[in-house]
Formats: sequence, structure tokens, C-alpha cells
Amino acid sequence: MGLWQVGPDVLARSRFAVSPLAETVGALAVLGGRKEAGDGMAAWAREHRPVFRARFGGDPFAAAFVEAAFRPRWIADFLSRPPLEGPPSFEREIDRVRRTPGEAALADLATALGAPPPTPLAVPDVAERAAALLIWVWTRTVEPDWPRRRRVFEADIAARTHRLGSHGWAAVIGELRVETSWLGDGRLRINAQDRPTREIGDADLLFVPTTSRRGWVSWDLPDRYALVYSCTGLLAGPDGAAVPGPLGRLLGPTRAGVLVRLDTPKSTSQLVALTGCGLGTVGGHLRVLLDAGLLVRHRSGRSVLYSRTPDGDRLVRAAGE
Repeated sequence: MGLWQVGPDVLARSRFAVSPLAETVGALAVLGGRKEAGDGMAAWAREHRPVFRARFGGDPFAAAFVEAAFRPRWIADFLSRPPLEGPPSFEREIDRVRRTPGEAALADLATALGAPPPTPLAVPDVAERAAALLIWVWTRTVEPDWPRRRRVFEADIAARTHRLGSHGWAAVIGELRVETSWLGDGRLRINAQDRPTREIGDADLLFVPTTSRRGWVSWDLPDRYALVYSCTGLLAGPDGAAVPGPLGRLLGPTRAGVLVRLDTPKSTSQLVALTGCGLGTVGGHLRVLLDAGLLVRHRSGRSVLYSRTPDGDRLVRAAGE
């Protein structure tokens, strides 16, 4: 199995981060037919795949690059480096891709392919052309929806951070990806591949949410690693949470949807992103649910988070049964 042997303080220092580049890399893989769209992203894929194919269908470089960069269980390293410190910035992340030396980019593609890259990729500006392809995907297909996706990612991070405080890293890591688990004694299982254990010593470790159906791991050797995981269930939009029929009839479908989504703590802005409703509408529903004793609120840093009370849990459970 694939293992990372981490130093004693790595988990204590690790954190969640948002990466526009990781989201764009996953989008390119979907548009290029190398990955399936995640839950809630099927409509996005149907809308943008024909445009992508019309733009790049006759481009030998684009076709060869997508084929080489996205292999089963492997992504070319120079596309998937951990996000930088500071606020999420596509421009800063894509600049690192653009500045990758041509020899290093071709070596990454050769590793992914297990063979020398094909002729269309044997060009000195391979990294520059790869960056141009990603910029098109970001500008045309990801950036217009980025504010919503970022809010949803932040909702996922807030929920997992809350769970971290009550259940610890072993529980949180075990829920990120099917193949990922904390084995103890500094051993982090990242996948089921038969590869040598990687010693990551005193490195920084990041956890990055994305809409991709399956995540991946990345590194910026020697001291920065990331585990990219899927939070696609949250991106299903207004219909993404299953609202029991009786609960919807009792509270109204929108208010019931707010209550159902608060199985883990979320802020008002995160609920706006998840429900598709306006800020005033969500705020009104929260006030009613608070007055009914179905929710509680508490402050976490600069955010006010809402979650269900035991009575709220019982109501949702009874309606589902």
C-alpha cells in the first residue's frame, strides 16, 4: 500500500486549504474525458464539454497532453503541486506551472506515461502551452462559478474542522478518501498502490477539497505535501440534500432543506451557497428554526456556525423513518 511516514508534529501543523489550480486541473481531466464528473457536476460537464472539444478537438498538443498528464492513478507532478501560502490565487499557482523548466515537465509526463512523451509534446515550451490550456479551462469553465464553489469548499472545511475538534485526526482523515486512513505510529495510508513508503519527516501537510470524483496526492519536494479529496456531494446544489417528504410538508421544502443540511455546523454564507437561496431567505429560516429549538449557534473564529440540536436531529430522523 502507499504510505507516508510523517513526523510527530506534522499532523498538529497540518491544515485545510483551497486551491483554484487543483479545481482547474480536475476540470481539465473531466473535459478531456479522463475523469468522470463528480456528484452535482454533471450539468456543468454537459455544458462545457462540447465547447472544449470544439476549441481543442483539432489540437494535437492538447489531445496528447491530456492523454499523457492524466493517467490511471497518476497526474503529472508539475500540474498538481500543493497550494501556496496566503489567499487562494489562480494567477500565482498557474505561474508556477508556466515557469516549470521544459525538461522537468517532459520528465513528469514520461513518468506518468511510463514511456517517452509522444511527438506533439516534444516541444521546448511544453509547460507554457500546458499553462495556456489550464488558463482557458479556468477562465471559461471554472472562474464564473468559483465564488460558489469556494463557499462550498469553505463549508466542507468548517464541518471537518469541527469534527476534528471532537473526534481527532484519525476520524477526519479516514473520511477524506476511500483509500486514506491513519494507521498510527506516524503512518498515513494514502492509497492502495504498491509503492515504497515515503518519509515526509517534518514537512507541511495540506488537505485540499475539490469537485473531482476521486482525489489525488501531490508534493513540492522536499517539504510540502497535499492530499486532494472530493467533496462533490456538497456541490449538488439546491437539490443536493435529500429532504424527507413529511419534513418538507411540515416546514416547507426550503426550511426543511436548511435543517437537513445542518447535520454538521455551517455558517449562513455556506448555507446560501448550498441551498441557492438569498442571504435574507436563509437568515429568516435560521431564525425560525432557532426559535423552535431545532438549532443552536456558536462562534468559531470570525464565523457564526449553526447546527442541529438533539430535537432537530430527532425530527429529521423521525421524518426520514
